[in-house]
Amino acid sequence: MIIKINNKLIGKDQPIFFIAEAGVNHNGSLDTAKKLIEIAKESGADAVKFQSFFAEEIALPTAPKATYHIKSTGDDKKQSWMELLKTQEISYKMHVELIKYCKKKEIIFLSTPYDTKSADMLSDLGVAAFKIASTDMNNHQMLLHVSKKNKPIILSTAMSFQDEVISSVNLLLNFGKKEIVLMHCTGSYPARLKDSNLNVIKNYKKLFNDKCLYGYSDHTKEFINSVAATAIGISVYEKHFTLDNKLPGPDHRMSLQPDELKETIKLIRQTETSMGGFNKIVLRCEHENRKKLRKSLVAKLDISKGSKITHKLITSKRPGTGILASEVEKILGSTAVKDIKKDTILRKDMFKKS
Repeated sequence: MIIKINNKLIGKDQPIFFIAEAGVNHNGSLDTAKKLIEIAKESGADAVKFQSFFAEEIALPTAPKATYHIKSTGDDKKQSWMELLKTQEISYKMHVELIKYCKKKEIIFLSTPYDTKSADMLSDLGVAAFKIASTDMNNHQMLLHVSKKNKPIILSTAMSFQDEVISSVNLLLNFGKKEIVLMHCTGSYPARLKDSNLNVIKNYKKLFNDKCLYGYSDHTKEFINSVAATAIGISVYEKHFTLDNKLPGPDHRMSLQPDELKETIKLIRQTETSMGGFNKIVLRCEHENRKKLRKSLVAKLDISKGSKITHKLITSKRPGTGILASEVEKILGSTAVKDIKKDTILRKDMFKKS
């Protein structure tokens, strides 16, 4: 399956589509958001993604903060979750400016809609695909609403049981969606390596085969999962980043610094290169060493004309420019048609079948 997002092809034999997740790390500042776009582009990301929502549409005024929010922004008494969400909203005007700036910097703009109103706004603004957060992966109303927009859907699956994932994917498939990227993810911020469970990606492939593409939304602080997920075989990779881990806000502490984002993308590209092809072949870089380091059949002793060739008369030595050592059976039992001195590299014209 191949999915196209703007000018990027995603899927079989294509480079991993890297989403640099700016999220809410702009802290409501257009200038900060633009700097994040610049960093994403400079780091080699294919897309930079934000989060779109209207606070009143996604949470009750009494909704409590998650623990990781409390650690980074204080408890509900200091600032309620609703108040926090308000500081992270992106206005329509700011959306327009960010999309315009992404076009200028030649990087794809994406944003996760957290409510149907935001999904409609993003659709009207011409967003190339919809990334659905794990918080809405089992929100069938939201999934169906977005499905009607006729855009690729990138679906994260943190905090989910397998039957929930199957239910949501089948909902999309039954609706007729064919452009689905199913993202494995761990909903802990930051996530521990031991909670990564990257084998889930293999399980998803077994469950849905070629009905989806597959990806990984990484919330760990380490680099190793970028290599491991690439080696497993994914089409999309997503990672949070920030200007500075010390900035105030809920997600900065678990996000990559600019140099770390660049290193992560570099590791993915290096891993893609090192994975190479599927079939075992002699590579161009190996041709010279194959001739010099492999062994040829040679005369172990002086061989007289008319001698019948046995294992006692031949051995193998470098270089590998003569009869390959693996072809010994082809000359065993044949007769020498000429005298052959010890350590002579053997040729097929030195023998005839008995």
